Formats: sequence, C-alpha cells, structure tokens
Amino acid sequence: MCYTVPIVGAVITSVAWGRTKNVKLWWLNLMLYGGAIFGFVDHLWNGELFLISDNIAKDLLLGVTITISILGIWGAMLIISKLSPTLNTYVSVKAD
Repeated sequence: MCYTVPIVGAVITSVAWGRTKNVKLWWLNLMLYGGAIFGFVDHLWNGELFLISDNIAKDLLLGVTITISILGIWGAMLIISKLSPTLNTYVSVKAD
C-alpha cells in the first residue's frame, strides 16, 4: 500500500502539469510516478500487491516518507537549476 501516496501525488501533478506545462513540475511528476512504480514492484516482488498488511498505517507512513523524500530531491534539483541556469536548457517540454 505504500505506492498509493506517491500515485496520488503523481495524479495531482499530472493534472497541474496539464494546465501549466511547467518543466519543473514535469520533473516532479515523473519522480512521483517512479516512486509509485517502485512501490508497486516491491509489493509485487514480495507477493503483497493486493493484500492489506497487518499494519496499514505503517505502509501508508512509508508512502508518505517516500513522497517526502521525492519532494526533497526535487527541491534540491530546483536549487541546483537556479545555481546553474544552463541545466535548464537541456530539458524542454513543448507546450501544445
């Protein structure tokens, strides 16, 4: 169940990105989907995909921890992109 928190964040950022087409929001969107996929694969690997564990609160807390970690890394990426603006030229998303 730890993949549910990042997937909710990814869906929210997908909607927001669809309205803004902001590249930095796209980075966060991809990272959240990656975190959700990681959690999904981990549960599949351990045979727990659709089973609710004995401690659902612990699973959800792990999802919150994963999401906060992703947000922290994304924040570091934003800081680095401000310190080195040439990094922004390597990634572009064409708005329709």
